Amino acid sequence: MTPIGASNRRQFLGALSTGAAALAMPILLKALPAKRKLAGVFPIGFTPANAAGKIDFDGLAAQIKFCNRGGVHGFAWPQIASGWTTLSETERLQGAEALLSAAKGGSTAIVIGVQSKTADLAESQRYAKHAERLGADAIICIPPPGINLRPALVDYYRTLGQATPLPMFIQTAGDFSVELVVDLFNAVPTFRFVKDEAGEPLERIKELLARTNNQLHVFSGRGVNTMITEMELGFSGHCPFVSFSDLYASAYDDYHADRFLEAFDQFARVEAASTMFAQNDVNILIARGIFKPGTIVRVAPAAAGAEIRHRPPSDPEDIKRELDKYLKLHLKA
Repeated sequence: MTPIGASNRRQFLGALSTGAAALAMPILLKALPAKRKLAGVFPIGFTPANAAGKIDFDGLAAQIKFCNRGGVHGFAWPQIASGWTTLSETERLQGAEALLSAAKGGSTAIVIGVQSKTADLAESQRYAKHAERLGADAIICIPPPGINLRPALVDYYRTLGQATPLPMFIQTAGDFSVELVVDLFNAVPTFRFVKDEAGEPLERIKELLARTNNQLHVFSGRGVNTMITEMELGFSGHCPFVSFSDLYASAYDDYHADRFLEAFDQFARVEAASTMFAQNDVNILIARGIFKPGTIVRVAPAAAGAEIRHRPPSDPEDIKRELDKYLKLHLKA
């Protein structure tokens, strides 16, 4: 991670001082009960844009309507798959408003990302309070850049957790240890959900659950290509791309209704489709009528030194033909 700038460091330390004073009070902020269930399939939303790169907020909202039609349990935005680092604060606030407006009356829970590109705690607090005002079900925060030591990260998240009683997800990555997750669980009353992408999540979950008395709810990422194993191990939720999230949701519902063979078959359909076209291909959503023809998506720049593997996009008409041929009977939306 890159070093945090001097001005942001002063903002961070100042905010922590305010947070320390609040934490000295006898009452800690506890998480509000979620309006919608925070378990199941929670795809990470794309950020659709036109050819000029301007965000299509109607297309952003269309993903929520698709998820509601398809029985998808939740939706998170903006995160890594959303190209969040390309978004301005104004775009993020307007995007959250579009999503929460589209979600009204539906069953899909909305989780709003509040991380800051510059580890500006005040900025993250603004996103969190804005999400609460709009009626979001939870917030999620990627670790702030430049804050590497365990005590500083705990202080950061503890102070952020004082901004709103909304339940908080934290996304792990890199060397984010089980010890650190447990420290955060004990220090931040609103942190009860983790999207675990550090180390080997399938190997970590048993310890995470044991050391939090099964009170921490673990979600998966990384394309959710081990979903059946994840459910067997006790993951509470799964965060794939939006493209086939209705099929993932059906697999989840079948599994948790003890229809194990049906769940296996449904997930197998997702895996088979993934050999034909990449799930992060925007043309799948065009083929399925969610995005307008010609839509592109915001993509975050690759991290320095990261290995980049490109898979050529498929033609929307080709995708539609294949979907009609193999999956028409199983797609919900």
